[in-house]
Amino acid sequence: MATLETAFLHDQLEERKRRLQAAIAVAPPNAGLAGLLHEVDSALARMAKGSYGLCQECHEPVEQDRLLADPLVRYCLDHLTVPERAALQRDLDLASEVQRNLLPQAGLRTGGWETSYHYAPVGPVSGDYCDLIPSDGQLFFVLGDVSGKGVAASMLMTQLHALFRSLTGMALPLGQMVTRANRVFCESALAGQYATLVCGQAKPTGEVEIHNAGHWPAIVVGRDRVLRIESTGLPLGMFCESEFSATRLQLEVGDTLFLYTDGLSEARNEGDEYGVDRVMTLVRQQAARPPAELIAACLDELRAFAGGGPRLDDLTLLAIRRRS
Repeated sequence: MATLETAFLHDQLEERKRRLQAAIAVAPPNAGLAGLLHEVDSALARMAKGSYGLCQECHEPVEQDRLLADPLVRYCLDHLTVPERAALQRDLDLASEVQRNLLPQAGLRTGGWETSYHYAPVGPVSGDYCDLIPSDGQLFFVLGDVSGKGVAASMLMTQLHALFRSLTGMALPLGQMVTRANRVFCESALAGQYATLVCGQAKPTGEVEIHNAGHWPAIVVGRDRVLRIESTGLPLGMFCESEFSATRLQLEVGDTLFLYTDGLSEARNEGDEYGVDRVMTLVRQQAARPPAELIAACLDELRAFAGGGPRLDDLTLLAIRRRS
């Protein structure tokens, strides 16, 4: 485990110990509090010996995202007791439900724009982030991918959702919004945790402003053009004072903006990666279709490419089309 993550977990355990000791000092005798204090002391002792984070059954590393969520975890997923497995499944089911409730309205139409998206975690929860927010006749959109997998990534995804939802209500210029979101995210995320994303504002006039922070190229397709909007900044969370420059476009009626995560671009079959060039070719071939049909065609193509092989990463697709 990385040194900074170990230091973070050590601080978390020490803070829990202080709080437990304070509670025990003023409360009547409580076996539950005493038991928790014993668990925290045991974890700190294992950390001092260098055995913290190793499964007490098989001595292999415990999953990092589980340790970050609960520093008292002692067993890897392969060696949970039946009650622990049941409790973990309940927690994952709840987290999955929370994530589903954070997704934007399906088939949203607003300000001359129509949208469709597909959100498919590879497990119970996802580190992908997708949102659509109508505001004063404009459409704010964002699609991102948090580093890592599992519960830890899903928690950061939830944080990003709250950040951008709060900032859109402040009517800030888009560049300032991304800068503020990056600063807050950077200050709260652990070292090595970051998020790539594309966000933008679409006006009823067809004018679109896009900020691509280290994400895969956005694609704009129309009847006689295909544009590839490359990244113009670093991922959120890498540096607190990063700058993010904008790309401004004029979309005509019938033009579509297509965004995706690495569940599409890095999908693999037995010998090949799908890649951005295939994404561009596919979207160009389906340019005349409305958003829902475009996404359905992408999913059909992806299934054919994978040949029935397992999906290895979260998959999110977002299509935004100017309809008037």
